Amino acid sequence: MYLCPTCGFLRIAVVFGRHNYCMDISDAEAYAASDHKSDLEVAVGRLEGTVRHTPTVFSKTLTDRVGFDVAMKLENLQETGSFKIRGAYNKIAGLSPQDLSRGLVTASAGNHAQGVAYASRERGAKATIVMPQSTPPLKVDATKSYGADVVLFGETFDESEAYARELASEQGMVLVHPFDDYQVLCGQGTIALEILQDRPDITDVVVPLGGGGLGSGIAMAIKTFRPDVRVIGAIPSQSPAWKMSFAAGHVVAAEKVNTSAEGVAVKRPGDLTFALLETYLDDLVEVSETGISQMILLMLEKHKLVVEAAGAVSLAALEQLGRQSQVFSKAKGAHVVVPVVSGGNIDTVTIGAVIQGGMISRGRIMQFAVELPDVPGQLVKVATILARLRANVIELNHDQFKAAGHYRNGVLLEVTVETNGSEHIKRILSSLEEEGLHPRQIY
Repeated sequence: MYLCPTCGFLRIAVVFGRHNYCMDISDAEAYAASDHKSDLEVAVGRLEGTVRHTPTVFSKTLTDRVGFDVAMKLENLQETGSFKIRGAYNKIAGLSPQDLSRGLVTASAGNHAQGVAYASRERGAKATIVMPQSTPPLKVDATKSYGADVVLFGETFDESEAYARELASEQGMVLVHPFDDYQVLCGQGTIALEILQDRPDITDVVVPLGGGGLGSGIAMAIKTFRPDVRVIGAIPSQSPAWKMSFAAGHVVAAEKVNTSAEGVAVKRPGDLTFALLETYLDDLVEVSETGISQMILLMLEKHKLVVEAAGAVSLAALEQLGRQSQVFSKAKGAHVVVPVVSGGNIDTVTIGAVIQGGMISRGRIMQFAVELPDVPGQLVKVATILARLRANVIELNHDQFKAAGHYRNGVLLEVTVETNGSEHIKRILSSLEEEGLHPRQIY
């Protein structure tokens, strides 16, 4: 035992995996004494009849794309639209009537909020949910629809979480932490048991990491029942807290998180979740914002599935596996990889922007600008070139006042076209050049 210089509390050093790890004494003792197998089986019983056994679906599209077998665990089809109901319900179902009567409070960017609100309604408890002010209206409204009180506070999850703790302390409510809670992560671990039941041939599972509740719950369950299966974490490159923490050997908070995947936009990983993942995680993969957007679009186009950005993180990681991990082979039949599609709660404005971004990055949409003499026939000239190359015009803007030479009867033409990829874009731009035009690609 020693006085932690960071937090000022009495701590205990517990060995997990490769490093010493700092954890509250009560948490460490409870965690060390837990029977993971029994606790996971209890969670399965609690969730039976409430939580859906979501499908694990083989994806020929992804398999052909990455070169190894891919079967998606579709938690976006779960009740409330995400996996979060599992942990929230398992936690709340284990509370005593006295605890329930005190009321429940939590912080969430949306999915855990809906899980707590749903479970609280089912158990007859009052729930207060603190959400960041930037939370999409869809998630706020969905949370309220289950009867919870919603408080918008803070710019980030971490600020909301601090305020939820303050409310719990001041008003005596029970705090239901979204990830750093053993009963919550046991609930999330039931996903792994379903995967093992549905795909006993699995070799690898890929999970998105935010606070770590999903990843640590699945990792704990996988290593309890099938230690031969590898567990791979996936993070957005602009959400570096897990990478920093593993490198340091203890929890490190990121100064800034900048990702479209708000469900995993957490500055500081959990203490319990870090302890578990430090022990059980086999690999960590970083993905780009472009990769996330492309997977959302791919799921819509090829599988007719709505996937939120956090849910697409594990899908985007698939293409990185062969490049980043020396032990990952693309030999046929060598791997059956299950990415966990963690949720599908995405608002229409965001999904519209994501679709557009994904189409731009794949060369499906291109916008260019070209200055033309303001004389009859110039617009027809451009249109004829585009028609010949089968570039479908989506939008155009013909503006004299934007042209650098508008005092010399010039006009700026901005054209957005639907294209078939980067080679098609090159042909369009070169054809315009050959006709004496000088296009400038905007995106």
